[in-house]
Amino acid sequence: MRYSYILLIFLFICFLSGCKSRDKKPEVNYDESRVPSYTLPDLLNTDDGLRVESAEEWFLSRRPELLRMFEEEVYGKVPEIDYELEFKQVDLDTSALGGIAYRKQVIIEIISDGEKLDINLLVYMPRNAGPAPLFLGYNFFGNHTIHSDTAIILTSSWIRNSEEIGIRDNLASDSSRGLGSNRWPVEMIIHRGYAIGTVYYGDIDPDFDDGFKNGVHGLFDPGIEKPGASGWGSIAAWAWGLGRVMDYVETDKDMDNNKVCVIGHSRLGKTALWAGATDNRFQIVISNNSGCGGAALFRRKYGETVEVINQKFPHWFCDNFTKYDDKEEDLPVDQHMLIALIAPRPVYVASATEDKWADPKGEFLSCLNADPVYKLLGKEGMSISTMPEPDKPYRTGTIGYHLRTGKHDITAWDWEQYIDFADLHFKLVPR
Repeated sequence: MRYSYILLIFLFICFLSGCKSRDKKPEVNYDESRVPSYTLPDLLNTDDGLRVESAEEWFLSRRPELLRMFEEEVYGKVPEIDYELEFKQVDLDTSALGGIAYRKQVIIEIISDGEKLDINLLVYMPRNAGPAPLFLGYNFFGNHTIHSDTAIILTSSWIRNSEEIGIRDNLASDSSRGLGSNRWPVEMIIHRGYAIGTVYYGDIDPDFDDGFKNGVHGLFDPGIEKPGASGWGSIAAWAWGLGRVMDYVETDKDMDNNKVCVIGHSRLGKTALWAGATDNRFQIVISNNSGCGGAALFRRKYGETVEVINQKFPHWFCDNFTKYDDKEEDLPVDQHMLIALIAPRPVYVASATEDKWADPKGEFLSCLNADPVYKLLGKEGMSISTMPEPDKPYRTGTIGYHLRTGKHDITAWDWEQYIDFADLHFKLVPR
Protein backbone atom coordinates (compact mmCIF):
# COMPACT_ATOMS: atom_id res chain seq x y z
CA MET A 1 0.00 0.00 0.00
CA ARG A 2 2.80 2.36 0.91
CA TYR A 3 4.61 1.73 -2.39
CA SER A 4 1.39 2.31 -4.34
CA TYR A 5 0.97 5.64 -2.56
CA ILE A 6 4.56 6.64 -3.39
CA LEU A 7 4.02 5.59 -7.00
CA LEU A 8 0.89 7.73 -7.26
CA ILE A 9 2.77 10.75 -5.88
CA PHE A 10 5.59 10.15 -8.37
CA LEU A 11 3.16 9.91 -11.30
CA PHE A 12 1.36 13.06 -10.16
CA ILE A 13 4.67 14.99 -10.02
CA CYS A 14 5.54 13.73 -13.50
CA PHE A 15 2.14 14.85 -14.74
CA LEU A 16 2.59 18.34 -13.30
CA SER A 17 6.09 18.53 -14.75
CA GLY A 18 4.76 17.57 -18.17
CA CYS A 19 2.06 20.22 -17.97
CA LYS A 20 4.63 22.87 -17.07
CA SER A 21 6.89 21.87 -19.96
CA ARG A 22 3.97 22.03 -22.38
CA ASP A 23 2.95 25.46 -21.09
CA LYS A 24 6.47 26.80 -21.27
CA LYS A 25 6.95 29.28 -24.09
CA PRO A 26 9.79 28.46 -26.49
CA GLU A 27 12.84 30.66 -26.18
CA VAL A 28 13.31 33.20 -28.98
CA ASN A 29 16.83 33.92 -30.18
CA TYR A 30 17.91 37.31 -31.54
CA ASP A 31 21.65 36.70 -31.07
CA GLU A 32 23.47 35.82 -34.29
CA SER A 33 26.24 34.10 -32.30
CA ARG A 34 23.66 31.61 -30.98
CA VAL A 35 22.44 30.52 -34.40
CA PRO A 36 23.19 26.78 -34.52
CA SER A 37 25.49 25.33 -37.12
CA TYR A 38 23.39 23.72 -39.84
CA THR A 39 23.60 22.10 -43.24
CA LEU A 40 20.94 22.93 -45.78
CA PRO A 41 19.44 20.06 -47.75
CA ASP A 42 20.90 20.06 -51.25
CA LEU A 43 18.64 21.49 -53.92
CA LEU A 44 20.04 19.37 -56.70
CA ASN A 45 20.38 15.96 -55.04
CA THR A 46 17.30 13.76 -55.26
CA ASP A 47 16.12 11.52 -52.43
CA ASP A 48 17.70 8.63 -54.33
CA GLY A 49 21.07 10.38 -54.25
CA LEU A 50 21.10 11.27 -57.94
CA ARG A 51 22.55 14.59 -59.03
CA VAL A 52 20.27 16.84 -61.07
CA GLU A 53 22.28 18.25 -63.95
CA SER A 54 19.71 19.52 -66.45
CA ALA A 55 16.53 21.54 -66.62
CA GLU A 56 14.67 18.43 -67.76
CA GLU A 57 15.77 16.48 -64.67
CA TRP A 58 14.75 19.39 -62.44
CA PHE A 59 11.22 19.62 -63.81
CA LEU A 60 10.61 15.88 -64.21
CA SER A 61 12.27 14.64 -61.02
CA ARG A 62 13.54 17.01 -58.35
CA ARG A 63 10.89 19.74 -58.50
CA PRO A 64 7.92 17.34 -58.11
CA GLU A 65 9.79 15.64 -55.27
CA LEU A 66 10.28 18.92 -53.40
CA LEU A 67 6.71 20.02 -54.03
CA ARG A 68 5.45 16.75 -52.54
CA MET A 69 7.63 17.17 -49.44
CA PHE A 70 6.37 20.71 -48.83
CA GLU A 71 2.80 19.49 -49.23
CA GLU A 72 3.20 16.53 -46.91
CA GLU A 73 5.37 18.11 -44.21
CA VAL A 74 4.70 21.88 -44.20
CA TYR A 75 1.66 23.40 -45.91
CA GLY A 76 -0.56 20.39 -46.52
CA LYS A 77 -2.15 18.93 -49.63
CA VAL A 78 -5.21 20.41 -51.31
CA PRO A 79 -7.79 17.63 -51.51
CA GLU A 80 -9.19 16.30 -54.77
CA ILE A 81 -12.32 18.42 -55.01
CA ASP A 82 -15.08 19.02 -57.52
CA TYR A 83 -16.24 22.59 -57.86
CA GLU A 84 -17.53 25.12 -60.35
CA LEU A 85 -16.78 28.83 -60.65
CA GLU A 86 -19.14 31.64 -61.55
CA PHE A 87 -18.05 35.25 -62.03
CA LYS A 88 -20.49 38.09 -61.36
CA GLN A 89 -19.46 41.67 -62.01
CA VAL A 90 -21.34 43.79 -59.49
CA ASP A 91 -19.70 47.20 -60.04
CA LEU A 92 -17.97 49.10 -62.82
CA ASP A 93 -16.92 52.75 -62.61
CA THR A 94 -15.00 53.97 -65.65
CA SER A 95 -13.96 57.22 -63.95
CA ALA A 96 -12.86 56.20 -60.47
CA LEU A 97 -10.27 57.87 -58.23
CA GLY A 98 -10.87 61.27 -59.72
CA GLY A 99 -10.91 59.93 -63.25
CA ILE A 100 -7.56 58.12 -63.38
CA ALA A 101 -8.88 54.56 -63.10
CA TYR A 102 -11.54 51.99 -63.77
CA ARG A 103 -12.92 50.35 -60.64
CA LYS A 104 -14.32 46.88 -61.01
CA GLN A 105 -15.80 44.63 -58.32
CA VAL A 106 -16.45 40.99 -59.04
CA ILE A 107 -17.91 38.18 -56.96
CA ILE A 108 -16.17 34.89 -57.64
CA GLU A 109 -18.53 32.11 -56.59
CA ILE A 110 -17.01 28.74 -55.70
CA ILE A 111 -19.79 26.16 -55.91
CA SER A 112 -19.51 22.61 -54.60
CA ASP A 113 -22.28 20.09 -53.93
CA GLY A 114 -24.94 22.77 -53.93
CA GLU A 115 -23.08 25.01 -51.46
CA LYS A 116 -21.14 28.13 -52.38
CA LEU A 117 -18.43 30.46 -51.11
CA ASP A 118 -18.11 34.05 -52.35
CA ILE A 119 -14.78 35.77 -52.97
CA ASN A 120 -15.07 39.53 -53.42
CA LEU A 121 -12.45 40.89 -55.80
CA LEU A 122 -11.71 44.62 -56.03
CA VAL A 123 -9.68 45.86 -59.01
CA TYR A 124 -8.47 49.33 -59.99
CA MET A 125 -7.08 49.64 -63.53
CA PRO A 126 -5.43 52.53 -65.39
CA ARG A 127 -7.86 54.17 -67.81
CA ASN A 128 -7.33 53.71 -71.54
CA ALA A 129 -4.13 51.71 -71.07
CA GLY A 130 -5.16 48.49 -72.81
CA PRO A 131 -4.74 45.18 -70.97
CA ALA A 132 -2.79 46.16 -67.86
CA PRO A 133 -0.21 44.16 -65.92
CA LEU A 134 -1.57 43.31 -62.48
CA PHE A 135 -0.41 43.22 -58.87
CA LEU A 136 -2.65 40.74 -57.04
CA GLY A 137 -2.67 40.20 -53.29
CA TYR A 138 -4.77 39.62 -50.22
CA ASN A 139 -5.57 42.28 -47.64
CA PHE A 140 -5.97 41.76 -43.89
CA PHE A 141 -9.17 43.58 -42.92
CA GLY A 142 -11.44 43.84 -45.95
CA ASN A 143 -11.28 45.49 -49.38
CA HIS A 144 -12.84 48.66 -47.97
CA THR A 145 -9.77 49.25 -45.78
CA ILE A 146 -7.31 49.68 -48.67
CA HIS A 147 -8.84 52.97 -49.88
CA SER A 148 -11.36 55.56 -48.69
CA ASP A 149 -13.46 55.07 -51.86
CA THR A 150 -17.00 54.77 -50.42
CA ALA A 151 -18.14 52.55 -53.31
CA ILE A 152 -16.00 49.63 -52.15
CA ILE A 153 -18.27 46.87 -50.90
CA LEU A 154 -17.98 46.02 -47.19
CA THR A 155 -17.10 42.41 -46.52
CA SER A 156 -19.58 40.25 -44.63
CA SER A 157 -16.87 37.75 -43.63
CA TRP A 158 -15.46 37.33 -40.12
CA ILE A 159 -12.64 39.85 -39.45
CA ARG A 160 -10.05 39.96 -36.68
CA ASN A 161 -10.80 42.75 -34.21
CA SER A 162 -8.36 45.66 -34.38
CA GLU A 163 -8.32 48.86 -32.35
CA GLU A 164 -6.00 50.43 -34.92
CA ILE A 165 -8.34 49.71 -37.82
CA GLY A 166 -11.49 50.27 -35.73
CA ILE A 167 -12.92 46.77 -36.14
CA ARG A 168 -15.06 45.43 -33.29
CA ASP A 169 -17.27 42.37 -32.89
CA ASN A 170 -15.43 40.84 -35.88
CA LEU A 171 -17.56 42.88 -38.30
CA ALA A 172 -16.72 45.36 -41.06
CA SER A 173 -18.05 48.89 -40.76
CA ASP A 174 -17.83 52.22 -42.60
CA SER A 175 -15.61 53.58 -39.82
CA SER A 176 -12.71 51.39 -41.02
CA ARG A 177 -12.78 52.57 -44.63
CA GLY A 178 -9.33 53.48 -45.88
CA LEU A 179 -7.59 52.84 -42.56
CA GLY A 180 -5.18 50.37 -44.19
CA SER A 181 -4.43 52.58 -47.19
CA ASN A 182 -0.87 53.26 -46.00
CA ARG A 183 -0.06 49.73 -47.23
CA TRP A 184 -1.84 50.17 -50.57
CA PRO A 185 -0.57 53.18 -52.57
CA VAL A 186 -3.28 52.66 -55.17
CA GLU A 187 -2.86 55.94 -57.06
CA MET A 188 0.90 55.45 -57.37
CA ILE A 189 0.44 51.93 -58.73
CA ILE A 190 -2.13 53.20 -61.25
CA HIS A 191 0.13 56.07 -62.35
CA ARG A 192 2.91 53.53 -62.97
CA GLY A 193 0.64 51.69 -65.42
CA TYR A 194 -0.36 48.71 -63.29
CA ALA A 195 -3.72 47.39 -62.19
CA ILE A 196 -4.11 46.49 -58.53
CA GLY A 197 -6.37 43.63 -57.46
CA THR A 198 -7.15 42.57 -53.90
CA VAL A 199 -9.31 40.15 -51.95
CA TYR A 200 -9.90 39.91 -48.21
CA TYR A 201 -8.16 36.69 -47.20
CA GLY A 202 -10.92 35.84 -44.72
CA ASP A 203 -13.29 35.35 -47.67
CA ILE A 204 -11.37 32.12 -48.31
CA ASP A 205 -10.58 30.96 -44.79
CA PRO A 206 -11.01 32.78 -41.45
CA ASP A 207 -7.72 33.38 -39.68
CA PHE A 208 -8.39 31.65 -36.39
CA ASP A 209 -8.26 28.07 -35.17
CA ASP A 210 -11.89 27.15 -35.83
CA GLY A 211 -11.30 23.44 -36.37
CA PHE A 212 -11.54 24.07 -40.13
CA LYS A 213 -15.32 24.35 -39.98
CA ASN A 214 -15.64 27.60 -41.96
CA GLY A 215 -14.46 29.05 -45.23
CA VAL A 216 -13.22 26.82 -48.01
CA HIS A 217 -12.46 23.99 -45.58
CA GLY A 218 -16.07 23.96 -44.48
CA LEU A 219 -17.22 24.06 -48.11
CA PHE A 220 -15.19 21.07 -49.25
CA ASP A 221 -14.91 19.08 -46.01
CA PRO A 222 -18.24 19.61 -44.21
CA GLY A 223 -18.49 17.76 -40.92
CA ILE A 224 -14.77 16.95 -40.79
CA GLU A 225 -13.21 18.31 -37.59
CA LYS A 226 -9.74 18.66 -39.08
CA PRO A 227 -7.91 17.46 -42.18
CA GLY A 228 -5.50 14.53 -41.76
CA ALA A 229 -1.82 14.84 -40.84
CA SER A 230 -0.95 16.17 -44.30
CA GLY A 231 -4.27 17.97 -44.87
CA TRP A 232 -4.20 21.55 -46.05
CA GLY A 233 -3.82 24.34 -43.51
CA SER A 234 -4.95 27.93 -43.96
CA ILE A 235 -1.86 29.06 -45.89
CA ALA A 236 -2.48 26.35 -48.48
CA ALA A 237 -6.16 27.34 -48.59
CA TRP A 238 -5.33 31.01 -49.09
CA ALA A 239 -2.85 30.12 -51.84
CA TRP A 240 -5.50 27.96 -53.52
CA GLY A 241 -7.89 30.91 -53.35
CA LEU A 242 -5.42 33.12 -55.22
CA GLY A 243 -5.49 30.54 -57.98
CA ARG A 244 -9.27 30.91 -58.24
CA VAL A 245 -8.87 34.68 -58.56
CA MET A 246 -6.34 34.00 -61.31
CA ASP A 247 -8.98 31.85 -63.03
CA TYR A 248 -11.13 34.97 -63.22
CA VAL A 249 -8.26 37.22 -64.35
CA GLU A 250 -7.72 34.94 -67.35
CA THR A 251 -11.25 35.82 -68.52
CA ASP A 252 -10.95 39.60 -68.12
CA LYS A 253 -9.74 41.36 -71.26
CA ASP A 254 -8.88 44.51 -69.28
CA MET A 255 -5.96 42.77 -67.55
CA ASP A 256 -2.86 41.14 -69.01
CA ASN A 257 -2.98 37.65 -67.55
CA ASN A 258 0.58 37.01 -68.76
CA LYS A 259 1.89 39.79 -66.52
CA VAL A 260 0.53 39.04 -63.05
CA CYS A 261 2.57 39.65 -59.89
CA VAL A 262 1.33 37.88 -56.75
CA ILE A 263 2.26 39.84 -53.64
CA GLY A 264 1.83 39.44 -49.90
CA HIS A 265 2.98 40.87 -46.58
CA SER A 266 3.76 38.82 -43.43
CA ARG A 267 1.55 35.68 -43.31
CA LEU A 268 0.24 36.70 -46.70
CA GLY A 269 3.85 36.83 -47.92
CA LYS A 270 4.12 33.18 -46.93
CA THR A 271 0.93 32.63 -48.90
CA ALA A 272 2.25 34.46 -51.97
CA LEU A 273 5.38 32.29 -52.03
CA TRP A 274 3.38 29.05 -51.77
CA ALA A 275 0.92 30.30 -54.41
CA GLY A 276 3.83 31.08 -56.71
CA ALA A 277 5.39 27.67 -56.10
CA THR A 278 2.16 25.80 -56.87
CA ASP A 279 0.76 27.92 -59.72
CA ASN A 280 3.08 29.03 -62.50
CA ARG A 281 0.55 31.48 -63.92
CA PHE A 282 1.93 34.01 -61.44
CA GLN A 283 4.78 35.45 -63.45
CA ILE A 284 6.42 37.37 -60.58
CA VAL A 285 6.23 36.43 -56.90
CA ILE A 286 6.78 39.03 -54.15
CA SER A 287 7.27 38.29 -50.46
CA ASN A 288 7.31 41.20 -48.00
CA ASN A 289 8.55 40.43 -44.45
CA SER A 290 7.27 36.83 -44.67
CA GLY A 291 9.63 35.28 -42.09
CA CYS A 292 9.17 31.77 -40.69
CA GLY A 293 7.19 29.59 -43.07
CA GLY A 294 7.87 32.19 -45.75
CA ALA A 295 11.29 33.24 -47.01
CA ALA A 296 13.38 32.74 -43.83
CA LEU A 297 15.47 29.60 -43.35
CA PHE A 298 14.00 27.31 -40.68
CA ARG A 299 17.34 25.88 -39.60
CA ARG A 300 18.67 29.19 -38.31
CA LYS A 301 16.16 29.15 -35.42
CA TYR A 302 16.34 32.93 -35.30
CA GLY A 303 13.31 35.01 -34.34
CA GLU A 304 10.09 33.12 -34.93
CA THR A 305 10.68 29.37 -35.07
CA VAL A 306 8.68 26.32 -36.11
CA GLU A 307 7.68 25.63 -32.52
CA VAL A 308 6.61 29.22 -31.89
CA ILE A 309 4.57 29.50 -35.07
CA ASN A 310 2.84 26.17 -34.51
CA GLN A 311 1.86 27.18 -30.98
CA LYS A 312 0.51 30.59 -32.03
CA PHE A 313 -1.09 29.63 -35.34
CA PRO A 314 -1.86 25.89 -35.36
CA HIS A 315 -4.24 26.30 -38.31
CA TRP A 316 -1.70 27.72 -40.76
CA PHE A 317 0.18 24.52 -41.57
CA CYS A 318 -0.53 20.80 -41.77
CA ASP A 319 -0.36 18.68 -38.60
CA ASN A 320 2.82 16.94 -39.80
CA PHE A 321 4.64 20.25 -39.41
CA THR A 322 4.44 19.96 -35.61
CA LYS A 323 6.90 17.03 -35.80
CA TYR A 324 9.60 19.63 -36.37
CA ASP A 325 8.96 21.78 -33.29
CA ASP A 326 12.50 22.58 -32.10
CA LYS A 327 13.69 19.93 -34.57
CA GLU A 328 14.14 22.04 -37.68
CA GLU A 329 17.23 20.07 -38.62
CA ASP A 330 14.98 17.04 -39.28
CA LEU A 331 12.92 18.81 -41.92
CA PRO A 332 13.51 17.32 -45.37
CA VAL A 333 13.19 20.83 -46.86
CA ASP A 334 14.11 24.41 -46.08
CA GLN A 335 12.91 27.67 -47.54
CA HIS A 336 15.61 28.16 -50.17
CA MET A 337 13.85 25.20 -51.78
CA LEU A 338 10.52 27.04 -51.70
CA ILE A 339 12.06 29.95 -53.61
CA ALA A 340 13.70 27.52 -56.04
CA LEU A 341 10.28 26.01 -56.82
CA ILE A 342 9.35 29.37 -58.37
CA ALA A 343 12.28 29.24 -60.83
CA PRO A 344 12.81 30.32 -63.53
CA ARG A 345 10.19 33.01 -62.82
CA PRO A 346 11.33 36.19 -61.02
CA VAL A 347 10.91 36.39 -57.26
CA TYR A 348 11.51 39.35 -54.95
CA VAL A 349 12.00 39.05 -51.19
CA ALA A 350 12.04 42.04 -48.82
CA SER A 351 13.03 42.37 -45.17
CA ALA A 352 13.10 45.21 -42.63
CA THR A 353 15.91 46.17 -40.25
CA GLU A 354 13.70 46.20 -37.14
CA ASP A 355 11.80 43.07 -38.06
CA LYS A 356 14.11 40.59 -36.36
CA TRP A 357 11.14 38.31 -35.69
CA ALA A 358 11.13 37.55 -39.45
CA ASP A 359 14.93 36.97 -39.57
CA PRO A 360 16.11 39.29 -42.38
CA LYS A 361 19.41 37.45 -42.76
CA GLY A 362 17.60 34.14 -43.03
CA GLU A 363 15.39 35.59 -45.77
CA PHE A 364 18.42 36.81 -47.72
CA LEU A 365 20.20 33.46 -47.32
CA SER A 366 17.18 31.63 -48.74
CA CYS A 367 17.45 33.79 -51.85
CA LEU A 368 21.16 33.21 -52.09
CA ASN A 369 20.86 29.44 -51.71
CA ALA A 370 18.09 29.20 -54.31
CA ASP A 371 20.50 30.58 -56.91
CA PRO A 372 21.86 27.21 -58.20
CA VAL A 373 18.46 26.24 -59.61
CA TYR A 374 18.07 29.56 -61.42
CA LYS A 375 21.52 29.14 -62.91
CA LEU A 376 20.69 25.55 -63.91
CA LEU A 377 17.68 26.94 -65.78
CA GLY A 378 19.78 29.55 -67.56
CA LYS A 379 18.83 32.56 -65.43
CA GLU A 380 20.86 34.99 -63.38
CA GLY A 381 19.48 34.34 -59.93
CA MET A 382 21.59 36.31 -57.48
CA SER A 383 24.94 37.60 -58.61
CA ILE A 384 25.73 39.02 -55.16
CA SER A 385 26.93 37.01 -52.18
CA THR A 386 26.75 39.67 -49.47
CA MET A 387 23.55 40.98 -47.95
CA PRO A 388 22.83 44.50 -49.32
CA GLU A 389 23.00 47.52 -47.04
CA PRO A 390 19.68 48.92 -45.81
CA ASP A 391 17.66 50.79 -48.44
CA LYS A 392 19.94 49.68 -51.29
CA PRO A 393 17.79 47.24 -53.28
CA TYR A 394 19.25 44.48 -55.42
CA ARG A 395 16.90 43.92 -58.32
CA THR A 396 19.01 43.21 -61.41
CA GLY A 397 18.88 39.42 -61.08
CA THR A 398 15.91 37.11 -61.38
CA ILE A 399 15.91 36.96 -57.58
CA GLY A 400 15.53 40.45 -56.10
CA TYR A 401 16.05 41.49 -52.48
CA HIS A 402 16.06 44.54 -50.25
CA LEU A 403 16.41 45.38 -46.58
CA ARG A 404 14.32 48.42 -45.75
CA THR A 405 15.02 50.59 -42.73
CA GLY A 406 12.10 50.25 -40.35
CA LYS A 407 9.64 47.82 -38.85
CA HIS A 408 7.39 44.95 -39.91
CA ASP A 409 5.28 46.70 -42.53
CA ILE A 410 4.82 47.24 -46.25
CA THR A 411 5.37 50.82 -47.37
CA ALA A 412 5.14 52.95 -50.51
CA TRP A 413 8.95 52.66 -50.81
CA ASP A 414 8.66 48.86 -50.85
CA TRP A 415 6.05 49.11 -53.59
CA GLU A 416 8.33 51.34 -55.66
CA GLN A 417 10.98 48.62 -55.65
CA TYR A 418 8.47 45.96 -56.65
CA ILE A 419 7.16 48.09 -59.52
CA ASP A 420 10.71 48.80 -60.72
CA PHE A 421 11.42 45.04 -60.57
CA ALA A 422 8.27 44.27 -62.55
CA ASP A 423 9.13 46.96 -65.13
CA LEU A 424 12.49 45.30 -65.62
CA HIS A 425 11.19 41.76 -66.06
CA PHE A 426 8.11 42.68 -68.03
CA LYS A 427 10.30 44.94 -70.16
CA LEU A 428 8.03 47.91 -69.56
CA VAL A 429 9.08 51.54 -69.85
CA PRO A 430 8.67 53.30 -66.46
CA ARG A 431 6.06 56.05 -66.47
